[in-house]
Amino acid sequence: MANLFNKFRSLEETRAGLVAGSGVDPFHVVVERVVSATEAIINGRKVIMAGTNNYLGLTFDPECVAAACRAVSEEGTGTTGSRMANGSYAAHVALENELAAFFNCPAAIVFSTGYIANLAILSTLTGSEDVILLDADCHASIYDGTRLGSAQVIRFQHNNPADLEKRLQRLGDRAGNTLVVVEGIYSMLGDRAPLREIVDMKNRYGAFLLVDEAHSLGVLGQQGRGLAEALEVEAEVDFITGTFSKSLGSIGGFCVSRWPELETVRYAMRPYIFTASSSPSLIASTRKALEILHRSSALRKKLWDNATQLYQGLAAMGFELGPEISPVIAVRLPATVAETTALWNELLSQGIYVNLVLPPATPGGKPLLRCSLSAAHSQAQINAMLDAFSHFKEKLQAHA
Repeated sequence: MANLFNKFRSLEETRAGLVAGSGVDPFHVVVERVVSATEAIINGRKVIMAGTNNYLGLTFDPECVAAACRAVSEEGTGTTGSRMANGSYAAHVALENELAAFFNCPAAIVFSTGYIANLAILSTLTGSEDVILLDADCHASIYDGTRLGSAQVIRFQHNNPADLEKRLQRLGDRAGNTLVVVEGIYSMLGDRAPLREIVDMKNRYGAFLLVDEAHSLGVLGQQGRGLAEALEVEAEVDFITGTFSKSLGSIGGFCVSRWPELETVRYAMRPYIFTASSSPSLIASTRKALEILHRSSALRKKLWDNATQLYQGLAAMGFELGPEISPVIAVRLPATVAETTALWNELLSQGIYVNLVLPPATPGGKPLLRCSLSAAHSQAQINAMLDAFSHFKEKLQAHA
């Protein structure tokens, strides 16, 4: 008899095989207690968290924690509804105004998550007469946003402006109704979009451009606004989306635009209209984190010092890494999925937690171990990561 769950049988068999081989489910790790921005208790022991995307280490910042506590005390634990139905809290509007000012844009919208931000913008901004041209390595939220809408969707080769131009040429007059979508820093390998060349293509053919700065907000640019700021092309970018769940140490998402018409689009976005708004504590801590990011570059400098130390140390050991130094450092492995899972577990046993990423989610189809660095990591913790990877290298050679 047909069963709704039959389609998942192969997935369960794969998962069960990984658990049987390593003795742990790598996709259901339970963090028993969070100790700090960089440490937690897993399986009863303290581990260094090297896969959290907590780039500036602000999850335990005293100012952010105090702001969240005040908001809970004064406004309660949640909004219990959407902004369209229940009304916007003053803090929601204040954060939108602060984001608009931070990005020097006339319009900003705050969403409950970064995922919802991409769903809302991509499904609503473009219609059946429009085209979305997206980098093939874009995040799942971007793909899902395009599926929710009705625009024609065309992929171009990752970080390949020439392939983008070829596809824009084929569109002819439709290029003026095309939204090009790229990311500032790509989440798997830590590489950056060739944004100056993409802006040139966008201007040449009259298209629009959206840059997802989820992993580059707080990381790149003199003020921390992301890749567009770092490359001095902000005035040429039409829309920027991002998340609060990385550098800002919270939960939520946003879109800012140099087009004031974005404000009108707010009233047509189903993922915005029908989703409960962010709780007061999340908004409060995000506002404080944005203030901290804006007033000092010290955390950003420490983040890059840490990223450089780990990247260069792993490269010296002979690991195949992403193409450039980044707070996202991917170790690409020649091992099988089962071997990679066992090696990931070996790192965990050494007290280092990283992200295990398996095909088909990986670029190029190779398993990889993904590290994400934080400004809160100490030099001693970076050295501990390198020591664990050195031991890991011996295990990897034994598997070869």
